[in-house]
Amino acid sequence: MSDVTHPSDPAGSSEFLVEFAVDIPDGTPRSEVERRESAEAVAAADLVRQGHLRRVWKRPAEPGETRVLGLYRASGQAELDALLAGLPLREWMTITVTPLDPHPNDPEAAGGGTDATGLPDPRLRLVYRLEATLGRPLDLGETSGGRRRIVPLTGGTFTGPEIHGRLLPGASADWQTVLADGTALGDIRYTLETEGGDLLYVQSRGVRHGRAEVLARLGRGEDVAPSEYTFRTSTQIETSSPELDWLNKGIFVGVGGRQAAGVVYETYLVD
Repeated sequence: MSDVTHPSDPAGSSEFLVEFAVDIPDGTPRSEVERRESAEAVAAADLVRQGHLRRVWKRPAEPGETRVLGLYRASGQAELDALLAGLPLREWMTITVTPLDPHPNDPEAAGGGTDATGLPDPRLRLVYRLEATLGRPLDLGETSGGRRRIVPLTGGTFTGPEIHGRLLPGASADWQTVLADGTALGDIRYTLETEGGDLLYVQSRGVRHGRAEVLARLGRGEDVAPSEYTFRTSTQIETSSPELDWLNKGIFVGVGGRQAAGVVYETYLVD
């Protein structure tokens, strides 16, 4: 069952309420169901990171039925259809899409809710996820400011809702200061090139800290789950591209995760 119903499609709509009814064909092996459900969870997590999937709810259903509601954000109906077409459970789904218009009384319709002072609540919007490879660190040893290390970023790719491309090697590194307790203070500077050929100069100030045994494992190059330590950044982005001028004016924060042979940065715009 794979029909998609669009009750209406108002121009300019960017949020959509999507209802999924999942009907697993009789005789489908349990192993196939589990494989697809696992892939569906991974796909949903990717959509969350990209800023497309905002909320998910389960609806009451008859025994044996699965009904799910999702709040999606897309540039238009065509992009939403492409996102839904890529879901691993798609051929088992009946999907109904309802485009949504903002309501004047919605606290987020005007850019977020407000607190007692009348100021808007900040919100985060994913700009890109960068997965970078690392070169051999240059260890300068102990200095008056701490242990100095330079870690080259040798390559990688970034993806986001609006921009994607590659990291340029030779113009990217993390100039670290490692304190006595293992905390790493990062001066991270790298250059990105979009698929359209635009260049982005990115500067981040970061801090990575955690329990001593966790930091020791990171120092040995082991894979450590990001939930075991804190890795946060504040970021500034510069570009000469007129189409991406909004990056020059943005306030950005990020989260990071160290891997055995690389590092992952997710950078968010503070709306």
